Amino acid sequence: MNLASYADLAIDLVNTRRPQEDDLSDLEGLRSLLAHRPHLGGRIAHRDLDAMRELRAQLHAIFAAAARGDEEGAVDRLNTLLIHHPVHPQLARHDGQGWHLHFNESGSIPDRYAARTAMGLAAKIASQGVDRLGLCRGEDCERVFFDTTANRSRRYCSDRCAGRPSVTAACSPSAPRVSAPARDGGQ
Repeated sequence: MNLASYADLAIDLVNTRRPQEDDLSDLEGLRSLLAHRPHLGGRIAHRDLDAMRELRAQLHAIFAAAARGDEEGAVDRLNTLLIHHPVHPQLARHDGQGWHLHFNESGSIPDRYAARTAMGLAAKIASQGVDRLGLCRGEDCERVFFDTTANRSRRYCSDRCAGRPSVTAACSPSAPRVSAPARDGGQ
């Protein structure tokens, strides 16, 4: 079992919230989030939706603390999640595979989601560092990401957000204009 792969659940959940848009505004949004995760599916209720929104806020706070350089704060918040949502591993064998680890399927959907996410983030931080958790620096964007660059230089969630500051600056009336070099007709 690749525990760090569960860290992607954190990004998926936190990024359901954008300025003026919330993909978890109703139960259908939660169903959509869980649609390609059969191990996290099941019957959902409004209390599950509320719990997932709260988990989203807690996860966002972890990424925000890491982005501020507050490693202790990020880890303290993550440790709190690990305590409140313990992982219960079990051995399983299926589909012609040998014995391997799975997480127990008991508990509510938000509890299972939180336990897997917290364990995944803990594994990711332990192997790669807290500074790999990022909060987009794009204007009006609070999406989160994992910095996978060799020099830990990622600052934006996407190329779209990374391009916005330069587009804004280039379109600004006060921005210096750069003209194309003059061509010498004879050469």
